[in-house]
Amino acid sequence: MKTDPNLNHFMFEAIELSIRNVKEGKGGPFAAIVVKDGRVISRGTNLVTSTSDPTAHAEIVAIREACKVLKSFQLVGCELYTSCEPCPMCMGAIYWARPARVYFGSTRKDAAKIGFDDSFIYNELTKSISRRKIPLIQCMREEALAAFREWQQKDDKISY
Repeated sequence: MKTDPNLNHFMFEAIELSIRNVKEGKGGPFAAIVVKDGRVISRGTNLVTSTSDPTAHAEIVAIREACKVLKSFQLVGCELYTSCEPCPMCMGAIYWARPARVYFGSTRKDAAKIGFDDSFIYNELTKSISRRKIPLIQCMREEALAAFREWQQKDDKISY
């Protein structure tokens, strides 16, 4: 796919960052950058193993940093460049952050070939709660709804 030079520049940076991350032993072969108005505002690499944090995927790390820089929980007008197609967790974070677009390099099938296979998560999400591998057990619903009632009555809430 032919792309403009800026897109190539940012994607190349994300790919180079992913390679460096592997060489430095910080985590898996993944990296992401967030760009706003043609400049990089954050970078993230996979830090799962070095931080003992299963949520420290490159996209999550980059999104967290970009939101701090922008002092916003949304990435309106931003673009995310990531070395690989985002996993289900990262896609959830991307949708919550609302960037304008996401560019990715390798695919989830490419990642699966080297041991990063998320297909079981995609499959689990299509199953009913009662058929999932990790049991989800609802309890104390009425008590938990108290927080929702508080939220609905809050006049100064920030919607998202």
